[in-house]
Amino acid sequence: MASLPPRRWLLRGALALVVGALLLAAAVSAATYEPTNLGPGTIDEPANGSTVVSVQGFHFQGIDNGKKPARLVSADPRGATEWVHNGSQEGARWFYDVDPLANGNLLVTSTVPGDTVVYELDPETDSRVWEETFDAEDTHDVDLINGDQLLVANMRKTNESGVANDRLFIYDRSEGEIVWEWTFNEHFPESTDGGYSEDWSHVNDVDKIDDGKYLASPRNFDQAIVVDRKTGNITTRLGSDGNHSRLFEQHNPDYLEGPNGTPTILVADSENDRVVEYAREGPGEWNRTWELSGGFNWPRDADRLPNGNTLITDTLNHRVVEVTPDGDIVWEYYAPWAPYDAERLSAAGSSERNASVGGSHGPTATEMNASGNYSLSGSAESGPGDRARFSSWVAAAAADTPVQKVVQSAAERYAHVTPFFRPVWLSSWAFAALVGALLVVLVWTAGELVYQRRRIRRRVAGVFS
Repeated sequence: MASLPPRRWLLRGALALVVGALLLAAAVSAATYEPTNLGPGTIDEPANGSTVVSVQGFHFQGIDNGKKPARLVSADPRGATEWVHNGSQEGARWFYDVDPLANGNLLVTSTVPGDTVVYELDPETDSRVWEETFDAEDTHDVDLINGDQLLVANMRKTNESGVANDRLFIYDRSEGEIVWEWTFNEHFPESTDGGYSEDWSHVNDVDKIDDGKYLASPRNFDQAIVVDRKTGNITTRLGSDGNHSRLFEQHNPDYLEGPNGTPTILVADSENDRVVEYAREGPGEWNRTWELSGGFNWPRDADRLPNGNTLITDTLNHRVVEVTPDGDIVWEYYAPWAPYDAERLSAAGSSERNASVGGSHGPTATEMNASGNYSLSGSAESGPGDRARFSSWVAAAAADTPVQKVVQSAAERYAHVTPFFRPVWLSSWAFAALVGALLVVLVWTAGELVYQRRRIRRRVAGVFS
């Protein structure tokens, strides 16, 4: 009777089967996966005008990833792509905020390594009308205000002593100089967000909401604030550092006014994967009047349209959606890679830049009698993309278990980080399978090194003896 193989060979065989199965699963998933491309998803009815989308794109240390391009795109009312402005060809490596101007052109915020580049784009000729370059490493939002001034949200800035010096400032193009500046370290304690760092506030948005009143979004502080230009004081604050039940690293808040002028803020609550609206009912008292969740992956912009719907940039699902107050998608456009901002050209948001076009922002949830919590529904079932994500499955599997909170938090972080590293031709499942295979191989290798340590030591000693 033949002897059974040693246990270590059984273990090696089992590990080889696991690695083989994971690699086979990755290959099958990759072969059947259809990467997201520019184009329409759900279109229940034509939109009221074109929609311009800024697509952030991805690069590493200044080198573009050709499969994850930075670009501006315009979608017509039925979701067909009208034009594409390629950021790499124009010297931009990242695209962020894009705003419609009164003359039909666009104000574009972009960055190249070490500098912020702001310009007016004529989409008809695909050319720059004017351009300003700032020695500012990272800026996600610049608005044109007061005729010829640029209101800038500048992050990742440090002074000579290495202290975080993130700021808001106004640059007067006619005078060619900064005429107002406000720094976060003068108004927030150093302990905020764990202390000064290279990316302390991550202020990603600033809007003029009234004369000398600026709504800013220090993302890493989990709050939206209103700054008074004259006094320098923070006059309004929604959220607080670390209070993730209210806001969690939000993007692009918009200021609305409800009944009787009630201050209201609509915001993409990014790390909570939802869009929320808050109404201020008294000093420091905010009531969440509207919440939309379910199906989002890191939303970074939300604009209330005049018809009462909300235009949402769902970044890591690589799409822009228009949803009704109760969460039904009526218009959907896919725009890889990682869209940041979207503007409906026939409508206007809450800031001066859009008011100058002659429009107005839409009604609040309270005005529409639509207050409440809603779930997103109505996405194109057979559209492009990767909506059934590995991370979503993991989070669902942990539901109603003692480890639910830990696992779901880890799954959300995984969902927000891995798309920046995952090749576009791999689905989230294929990538997870490859990562799993790699981890098994690493553990296997470490085990073999421990098991064979004496033999390895003898061979190394023999080489040097």
